[in-house]
Order: sequence, then C-alpha cells, then structure tokens
Amino acid sequence: MRRIEVSSDVYEEVEAARSWYEAKSSNLGLEFLDELDRAIETITQSPQSWSPYVGKTRRFFLHRFPFAVIYQYDDVRIRILAVMHLRRNPEYWRKRK
Repeated sequence: MRRIEVSSDVYEEVEAARSWYEAKSSNLGLEFLDELDRAIETITQSPQSWSPYVGKTRRFFLHRFPFAVIYQYDDVRIRILAVMHLRRNPEYWRKRK
C-alpha cells in the first residue's frame, strides 16, 4: 500500500473549513472531516481512477462539500497537495508541487 504524505498547508485548509462548517451547524465540521477521510481512503485504494488535472496531479471531488482533494501519486506514495475550495481561486496551491 502507498503511504500518504500531506502538504503542511493542507492542515491549515482543512482546519479552516472544519471550523467554518462547525460555526454554521453543530457537527457539520465533523461531517466534513468524515467525508474527507472517506475521500482519502478511496484515493488510496485506487489513485489512478480520477482524471488528470494539472500537470501530474489528479482531483477527487467531495460529494457533499464544495471541495476537491488535489493529489499526486507514484508507486510508493500519494501526496495530498491541497483540499481546494471549488469556489475560490483554483491556482493558489500550484506552488506546492
């Protein structure tokens, strides 16, 4: 199984989103985290299943929330580059490659 590596910036993105959702409704932040966990698990099982996005990255869309997981993979790892909000500047994460 490939190991998961997460860009340090991703933790800030995820915490900001979780906090925002939690302020909107009790437990909504936890539901966001649960969906994100399921997305990463799905990516881990079959990283080649999603279409190429930019360069060597791929993009997995969350179902309930307007976010996508941007990642790269090779034989030994999956690198999560961004948990990108789909209604914001889609270019901001590119410097992380």
